[in-house]
Amino acid sequence: MSPLVKGLVVAVVQVGLVASLGAKLLYDRATLPRVWVRSAPYDPTLPIRGRYVRLQLVVSLVGQGQDSDSDDSSPRPVSLGIAKGQLVGEMRPRAQAHDPDSSRIRFIRLADEKLAVLDTPVAYFIPEHVPDPLQRPAGEELWVEVSMPTKGAPRPIRLGVKKGDGPIVPLDLR
Repeated sequence: MSPLVKGLVVAVVQVGLVASLGAKLLYDRATLPRVWVRSAPYDPTLPIRGRYVRLQLVVSLVGQGQDSDSDDSSPRPVSLGIAKGQLVGEMRPRAQAHDPDSSRIRFIRLADEKLAVLDTPVAYFIPEHVPDPLQRPAGEELWVEVSMPTKGAPRPIRLGVKKGDGPIVPLDLR
């Protein structure tokens, strides 16, 4: 087998791997449940962070363990799901805090409101000509449409803005 044929075989295998990953993500986006989730801005302290925004997703707590009044800000394990069009989390025992498949929440204070947010922010990549969508005028909230895989963190699909009690309007970031 000549070096040219070997190189072409390697190139075809690499293109196949990348294409299969893209196909899987498109399939997941089309079949996984979706939900709009309120976001809280998160600014990492990295000097070089690329052209993306990092967002903390706000989780509505259900069931037992809604002890958001405590001042303990350590991450807590939670089981994520979708109920009534919201991203909801059910508190799990602290003994499962080190489970790598477990999502974790923590409580933050934003504008005199205590929120339960996912401990790991999600990244949403934006084109370079688009202004920072985190900078919102007063009265507007930034929301993220996410798909919910069976394991792992929610995957952001698109951003939207909600004004007061109005509907969520998707942002055109192209």
